[in-house]
Amino acid sequence: MMNDSVRKKEPVNILFCGHVDAGKSTIGGHLLYLTGQIDRRTLEKCKNGARDSWCPSHALDTNEEERERGITIEVGRAWFETQTKHFTILDAPGHRCFVPNMIGGASQADIAILVISARKGEFETGFERGGQTREHTMLVKTVGVRNLIVLVNKMDDQTVNWDEARYREIEGKLSLYLKMCGFKSEKDTIFIPCSGRTGAMLIEHPGPKVVSWYTGPTFIEYLDGISSFDRNIDGCLRMPIVQRYKDMGVIVLGKIESGQVRIGDRCLIMPNRTRVEVTNIYYEDIETDSSVCGENVRLKLKNVEEEEISPGFVLCDMIHEPCHVGRVFDAQVAIIDYNSIITVGYSAILHLYTTVVKVELKKLISLIDRKTGNETKLSMPFIKQDQTAIVRFELSEPNATICIETYKDFSKLGRFILREDDHTVAVGQVLKINP
Repeated sequence: MMNDSVRKKEPVNILFCGHVDAGKSTIGGHLLYLTGQIDRRTLEKCKNGARDSWCPSHALDTNEEERERGITIEVGRAWFETQTKHFTILDAPGHRCFVPNMIGGASQADIAILVISARKGEFETGFERGGQTREHTMLVKTVGVRNLIVLVNKMDDQTVNWDEARYREIEGKLSLYLKMCGFKSEKDTIFIPCSGRTGAMLIEHPGPKVVSWYTGPTFIEYLDGISSFDRNIDGCLRMPIVQRYKDMGVIVLGKIESGQVRIGDRCLIMPNRTRVEVTNIYYEDIETDSSVCGENVRLKLKNVEEEEISPGFVLCDMIHEPCHVGRVFDAQVAIIDYNSIITVGYSAILHLYTTVVKVELKKLISLIDRKTGNETKLSMPFIKQDQTAIVRFELSEPNATICIETYKDFSKLGRFILREDDHTVAVGQVLKINP
């Protein structure tokens, strides 16, 4: 058993996102090698078992289907450390069919790393309408990620050869879209050229003979210098459950978004109000006696069965009031991609942190003027793309409830995304939970 003193470095959760084959898993895998988390023998094993240039990604792509197809399906997890911080890597899938998995990963992230392929044709494919570069960027902003690092990857490709003009072209086009999504170019974002295949610019600069025009920080230098995050360690315990499984007891995985937990704590799992006791805490490969806000942990629980827990349930302490639950709520929504009108009775899939549930539109309350933020029209018959409105939703499944908070009270459980037929229709914030 390790005590609290073993964890002196600040926990930071980073998400690699971007279009399929941009090189997300490759960069993540190479980082693990360069920071000593996997050795050369393991790296060579990856190379022998992998196809083409994505071999280091085997360190993150852990299931057989991912290795066979060469794409990430679930959100892979690994970790590395710098001088001051402990980073948990969330490696999100880039294929559009797996965007729901990506949303769950993004909800846990403190920083997003948008990986862009500089290879001729690949940037354009990812950035055009329907490509995942745009959707991933919008989604990470929607779930509350404030810091974005853009890694312009494959700069060593023979179609690019570390060409500054190609880098500036990508930087210019993407910067405009980032501003549209709400990222302030200088304060919230940075562009860094790199090669995930060779590791250039991840930890060390390859030198002026390779790239003379970039004098900024390497990826790790920038990560290590990011300001500390404001964590609510003394608040009520809130740990949205990402996954659960059996291993000599019931194990739940998740990121502690508020408060802290210790061995022996008696907790509630909402929305079912199941009383449990924490018997073991695992932080990465360490068994410890406590865990705090910001850490991705595994908790062993007693007095509960695996089938009583689902992703999206929330672990709460029994000292404070538990999180709110509900099935009817009012929200402000922005319609971003829908080619028809939306009326009462419309249904879609709601993604709220790791909760995925079908909802139905029950009432159109008012339109919002995007320039002033004021309500401009009451009781309208429909809403459409590029409009913002206050509406009422209800869960489609009878008697079902979910863990939910207003955006004002607890933003992590008050932001949501609406999707239909593998594309994002709207984003929103919870204003009121109705009885």
